[in-house]
Amino acid sequence: MIPVLETKRLIMRERRESDLDAMADFYADGELSKFVGGPLNRDDAWRRIALDLGHWHLRGYGNWALQEKATSDFVGWCGLWNPEGFPEREVGWGLMKSKHGHGFATEAAQRARDYAYQTLGWETVISLVAFGNDRSLRVAERLGAVFESVTQFRGMECAIYRHPPARSFSSNVSQAHTKEEAACP
Repeated sequence: MIPVLETKRLIMRERRESDLDAMADFYADGELSKFVGGPLNRDDAWRRIALDLGHWHLRGYGNWALQEKATSDFVGWCGLWNPEGFPEREVGWGLMKSKHGHGFATEAAQRARDYAYQTLGWETVISLVAFGNDRSLRVAERLGAVFESVTQFRGMECAIYRHPPARSFSSNVSQAHTKEEAACP
């Protein structure tokens, strides 16, 4: 079961087929999606939704769809990610262009990291940031992540940013938990 999490402004929920139009728009924008495997056509955007759902099934964690509470708009995605071939467990994000600059990525990533530390018992997590992805770099830094090393990943030069260990920080993100979250492995 995929837990539903909340922050002050967001609902973090499972992916749905109704997210396809927004996901297809996100992945069709080559500039927006170039750091996360895009651009992709509509069929491949649907497969990405299925991939995200499958990751939950195989690993017990994954990406959430982000929905803005005030408008019900699809904001983007954020979550915990570690498919085969990744250097280690990651917190990552991607937002619709219209939602950039509002702090949604930082808010969602902090909540996802809190979930990883408090519910899953992780001690550490990274963010893999491709060189040139300045927006994601700033989010990682706002979260307190620090540059650790450079790696080649799927044809891109990327920086590994290490988040503070679970024992070293105090989060001000809403700690609202659901019954599903408490039951999640």
